[in-house]
Amino acid sequence: MTQPPHDEPTASGPEELREQVEHTRQELGETVQALAAKTDVKARAKEKAAEVRQQAAEVKDQAAVKAAEVKSQAAVKAAEVKEQAAAKAAQAGRLLQEKAPEPVLQTTARTARWSRDNRVLLLAGGATTLLLWLACRRKR
Repeated sequence: MTQPPHDEPTASGPEELREQVEHTRQELGETVQALAAKTDVKARAKEKAAEVRQQAAEVKDQAAVKAAEVKSQAAVKAAEVKEQAAAKAAQAGRLLQEKAPEPVLQTTARTARWSRDNRVLLLAGGATTLLLWLACRRKR
């Protein structure tokens, strides 16, 4: 055993000595429990895993919040761009109406009507053209 520290008084009687021994046993028991806890690798690994899971859950929550913010900002930006595109298209239409000669406007209107009325035919022609172009590219 070790000598008592010099600043602690020694026991003056058997009862006080028993109390000091009991106190020392309690301290020693606590120290042994602390050392045992440090050497219990399995328990420490479980604690660390729980800690990491908690951190991962927090990061996941933060990512979800950030994703929602970004999605909201993207929706606002898309609405702005859509509005700007519609304004530019309207402006281009007005400019065309003002600057184009009447025969060109009439021909454009007829072509637009024909295109709307014959969408399937135009799509089929475009698909055929695309297939022919792809076939020619493969032969090279």
